[in-house]
Amino acid sequence: MKASRFFVSTLKEAPADAEVASHRLMMRAGMIKKLGTGIYTYMPMGLRVIRKVEAIVREEMNRAGAVELAMPVVQPAEFWQETGRFEKMGPELLRIKDRHDRDFVVQPTSEEVVTDIARQEIRSYKQLPKNFYQIQTKFRDERRPRFGLMRGREFIMKDAYSFDRDLDAAKSSYQVMAQAYRNIFDRFGLRYRAVAADSGAIGGDLSEEFQVIAATGEDAIVYCPESDYAANMEKAEALAPAGPRPAASNALEKTPTPAKSTCADVAELLGIPLATTVKSLVLATDIVDEGGNPKGSQVWLLLLRGDHDMNEIKVAKVPGLDNGFRFATLAEIDDHFGCKPGYLGPLNLKKPVKLIADREAAVLADWVTGANEVDFHMTGVNWGRDLPEPDLVADLRNVVAGDASPDGKGALAIERGIEVGHVFVLGTKYSKAMNATYLDEGGKPQFLEMGCYGIGITRLPAAAIEQNHDERGIIWPDALAPFTVVVCPIGMDRSPEVKVAAEALYEQLLASGVDVLLDDRGERPGAMFADWELIGVPHRVVISDRGLKEGQLEYQHRRDTAATKVPAAGIAEFIAGRLAAA
Repeated sequence: MKASRFFVSTLKEAPADAEVASHRLMMRAGMIKKLGTGIYTYMPMGLRVIRKVEAIVREEMNRAGAVELAMPVVQPAEFWQETGRFEKMGPELLRIKDRHDRDFVVQPTSEEVVTDIARQEIRSYKQLPKNFYQIQTKFRDERRPRFGLMRGREFIMKDAYSFDRDLDAAKSSYQVMAQAYRNIFDRFGLRYRAVAADSGAIGGDLSEEFQVIAATGEDAIVYCPESDYAANMEKAEALAPAGPRPAASNALEKTPTPAKSTCADVAELLGIPLATTVKSLVLATDIVDEGGNPKGSQVWLLLLRGDHDMNEIKVAKVPGLDNGFRFATLAEIDDHFGCKPGYLGPLNLKKPVKLIADREAAVLADWVTGANEVDFHMTGVNWGRDLPEPDLVADLRNVVAGDASPDGKGALAIERGIEVGHVFVLGTKYSKAMNATYLDEGGKPQFLEMGCYGIGITRLPAAAIEQNHDERGIIWPDALAPFTVVVCPIGMDRSPEVKVAAEALYEQLLASGVDVLLDDRGERPGAMFADWELIGVPHRVVISDRGLKEGQLEYQHRRDTAATKVPAAGIAEFIAGRLAAA
């Protein structure tokens, strides 16, 4: 491609609403153009990047045995009504009506449609396994679209769905996809981690997120540098504390703590470690009669160390809280504790509560908690002596850096990541809802076991930029760059020698299969270099009269601080070597 025939449109300044690096740089580099809130046109430069992402994904999905199709963007609501998602999904599901007043949705995902295909087409166990995938436009009416392509409303995704005869077969399909995803992300040339994710009601460990490592990532990734352990914050756990609990050594006392309502403030006032304080979190579950009518609530008190935070996903798995919970109302708190929040604790209750202790809080001795009286806390509290053992001990907290890894092989570390892929076993959730069955060897109908596997095609370039940029612009990995090599002739319009050399190198690289661009626009060197540094083309060759007289050209990788002089006669071989090493 020659730049004069392409569309290069760069900006010196980013729009005021561009908040993160990827949004600013994609706008400045002319890769995307805002059409509406969370809706962008993929401009020619950006579309080249997206097409390269798609090509890698498509090659690896095909290699893994998946079969491509394309499902409609606009889908009849009747399929979503079968699964109940038409009513259950919130306003992020865009619902529309046609001229006949029939309901449709603009798809955010395609489980219903692909399950309908399977129930019509898959009749026998002999047709299994099957994996269908698409690369398709999606729409989610995000409440707060932001960060450009990182959280837009319209986006492109690769979503795949596997169908198997039983759970063991589904696990095998899952492993094939998990390996395919590793191959895909390895080819992208990005630093990433595959982390265990919460698998919800299905249980087990059949869920992994693929996270691109970036300081601006919204997700916290927990990993052990000394082992293969990695999980997202929702799933991560630390090694269980080793017993036994220390013996009590302090007397129980009610201690004045005027205007100190947080664990941190109390620890500072008393001159004690924050880890010896215990915070009280009050939850409630609603009780209903057989007719579904409310008839009261059960109040729960969760105790965690003062330096720890509650993990709602873990709490939602506690027996009794696993059917849904909420934070207790002020009236419920007053009814059971006789005190406002900030001074709550498990002693001197007005009414009994269900007491659940995090396993770290359960091994404390001589700890500090609220006295259920404003401006007072209880010090020297001990299990067994001052209050009964908890009703249940469970892992309720988020891990923190330095916790022991659950595999016992080192300490946990935490870094930020951007989720760009997810592999997940669905089970029979959709096949049961839509009666998607096959006939087994005995001729009996069985529900299809499903898995789903997604990659954010348009989110991935944004994640790549968050990981790879500097003050001058984007730094693309070779596999994702809009062009791999840019040839920058200086004074091409004034020097026949430069023009001939530039076009000869351009043709030579094209013939060898290099994705090369020749900048024949006649721009000044400073402006020309600034454009390609902003756009992020990884390899640049500069041709000038002076260099040609010396028999040399200048090569510079986007990450290099200075150019390297290379003999003109060997420049093509030099570039080939650099590309092979990338």
